Amino acid sequence: MLYLIGKYLSGSFGPLRLLTSHLMLIAIGTMAGGLLVWSRLPKVWSRLPTDRGKQLAPDGGIRSQGKPTGAGVAISLILLPVLLLVTPLDPWIFGVTACLYLGMWFGYRDDASQRPWGEWKKGLLDALVALATAFCLCRGRDVGLWLPVAKGVVMVPAWAYVPLGAALLWFTMNATNCSDGVDGLAGALTLISLFALAALLYGVVGYRPIADYLLIPHNADGARWAIVTATVAGGLAGYLWHNAEPSRVLMGDAGSRMLGLLVGVAVLAAGNPFLIIVVSPVVLANGGTGLVKLILLRLLKRVGFDTTPPHMLSAAAASEQHVLVRALHSVRFPLHDHCRKNMGWSNAQVLMRFVLAQAFLTPLLFVILMKIR
Repeated sequence: MLYLIGKYLSGSFGPLRLLTSHLMLIAIGTMAGGLLVWSRLPKVWSRLPTDRGKQLAPDGGIRSQGKPTGAGVAISLILLPVLLLVTPLDPWIFGVTACLYLGMWFGYRDDASQRPWGEWKKGLLDALVALATAFCLCRGRDVGLWLPVAKGVVMVPAWAYVPLGAALLWFTMNATNCSDGVDGLAGALTLISLFALAALLYGVVGYRPIADYLLIPHNADGARWAIVTATVAGGLAGYLWHNAEPSRVLMGDAGSRMLGLLVGVAVLAAGNPFLIIVVSPVVLANGGTGLVKLILLRLLKRVGFDTTPPHMLSAAAASEQHVLVRALHSVRFPLHDHCRKNMGWSNAQVLMRFVLAQAFLTPLLFVILMKIR
């Protein structure tokens, strides 16, 4: 809306031409989103469902029990008018935005349910949202991707892009959700990812001279995706003000699923699926490895191996378990639980060290990715 105002009214009032600048829209969206969420969220969180605690948490979920949860729905609704105001009109981008809100809504319904949804139900709903998102991203056409070891562009047909892109989106949604266990952890890590992706989409992918210099395919919509990404990042920063330990409100599945989906969307919009390793290394190591462990244990159980945790067996029975099963059970996942329970880290130490690791690894891995390119 602001873009159209600047486009059609700048002839009458010159300064309005600033509203046609994508960088100005990024700044407006980030600041407005952050300030609105920071100021309005405390007014509405009393209407949110309360956390019931998590049996798998080291403390049994006592610290989080009773706190408002599902704040993702409040954050997203507060951000909606800002997104409509600063994002230039594009039906496909709005289609992806609708998918983001649909993923948020499914997460909220799980947060609000008296009986938590089962893994299969959540997984299938996430898959449907991911498929719809991937289709909107490719617009039903073939997509050119740039890869670390190839200077040219690899064309991927739409029939292959949609399921492969959906798999990446499904993984980022659930990896981010698994990282949501320490006050501020998932939000702070995702904040770094979103700002890094917004900078990449605006300054590299969306800016032809730099994209050509780095041998990266130019995406004319890169700056528009940067506006969406930066606006949500601003709202996330406003939420983190209230989520600092001890947190007063939790984003729940409603927030973590939407944020994870947005990270995947921005990665695919940038044209290189391997960027997920660059912008979210700690999220993948923290939450993604937990998903891998769960899948491996399920597969081993299906082929006949005893996957019972060793501490629940006798010493003799535990020693007879397959070495891979024992190795998988030797590390707690998500990794933040292993650091707290097995290594004695406090929540503050987990948060600071994980954030420092991601802040260090993201620019380093980006340079390596560009150099290999």
